[in-house]
This record gives sequence, C-alpha cells and structure tokens, in this order.
Amino acid sequence: MDNKDAKILDILRSDARLPIREISKQAKMRPSTVHQRIQRLVENKVIEKFTIKLDNKKAGENFIVFMLVKGSTSDYIDAKFLGNRHIREVFGVTGEYDVLIKLKFANVDEFNDFVLNFRKGKNEIQATLTMVATANLKEEI
Repeated sequence: MDNKDAKILDILRSDARLPIREISKQAKMRPSTVHQRIQRLVENKVIEKFTIKLDNKKAGENFIVFMLVKGSTSDYIDAKFLGNRHIREVFGVTGEYDVLIKLKFANVDEFNDFVLNFRKGKNEIQATLTMVATANLKEEI
C-alpha cells in the first residue's frame, strides 16, 4: 500500500458510495487507476467490506454498552457468540480482563436479557464489568 492507496482509502472512509469518477477527481488520478487500485485493495483484503453507518437512535440501537470479560478460557467466544446481533466489536485486551466487547441495544431491558443469557452456564467466565455509554462523541465503523 502506498500514498495513492491511502488517499483513496481516506476518500472512501468519508463516503464509500462515491462514483469512481469523483474519487479519481479528488485523488487526482485517472478513473481506471482508481478502479484497479480499489480492486487490488479488496483482493488483498485491505478493504474487507463496504458498509453503512447508521444513526444509532433512529436505528433503535442507542443503548451502547462496553463489557470487559475475564475468563479462564475463551471458549465462550465462538461463531454463535460472534454472530449475536448485539455484539458489534470484540477485542482481546491486556490487563485484568481478557476481552472487550462493544454491544448495542434498543433499551436497558434488551441489555439485561443479553447479560443474563451471556453468563448463564458459562463457568469459564470469572467476571464481567459493564460500562454504559452516556454520550456518543465519535463513532466510526
């Protein structure tokens, strides 16, 4: 990846729906060059997917929670867990806890149901610490 690819990525971050011609104008490159570079970025998995950013409130996901998890194993992190519609991001972290999870819910009741089911029958989970977001100052995909 070089400076030209970085410029294309910056433009796509602001609006991934821009036509190739507009990206090429902003990047000061020929449209065919931009197209080839985007294709290569996708093939090399620099770009994993093109997606959308929602307004959390309008999408009914304005109750955002960060959960730290301490566990004796990471067996609770499986495809079913990662496929849960509330789980948006999962990171392995250093320190007292092992995993940081970003979750989104419509309300506190939905969150409460999730937490009760998450901990149920999972003896390898030693502790969780949850933090509810009170303000969304900046969020990117």
